[in-house]
Amino acid sequence: MARLGDVAVKVRSKNAGPFWVTIDIFCGSAKAFDRVRAAITAERAAEVLQTPTQTLKRFEIPDLKVVKLSIPRPAVQGTVADRDMHGAALGALMAEVEI
Repeated sequence: MARLGDVAVKVRSKNAGPFWVTIDIFCGSAKAFDRVRAAITAERAAEVLQTPTQTLKRFEIPDLKVVKLSIPRPAVQGTVADRDMHGAALGALMAEVEI
């Protein structure tokens, strides 16, 4: 098995407004895209990201060879409870997932 970060060209996360975080998985090749889209299901991503499956949004963009995940932020951006102001930590977490 390999880590997602070893298969994908780039795994990043960022704010998608004050209430959502988006994780982009750039695969680079059709072979990597097929492997990632099969391995990173909504259920698997929700488990890793510790969010309910029904709140996770998952998109496949075949022309760009990208799998995109969006989840509600655990805390509204900028509040006292927010531990990741820029939403960058979840990309690193996903990159460690074995696929």
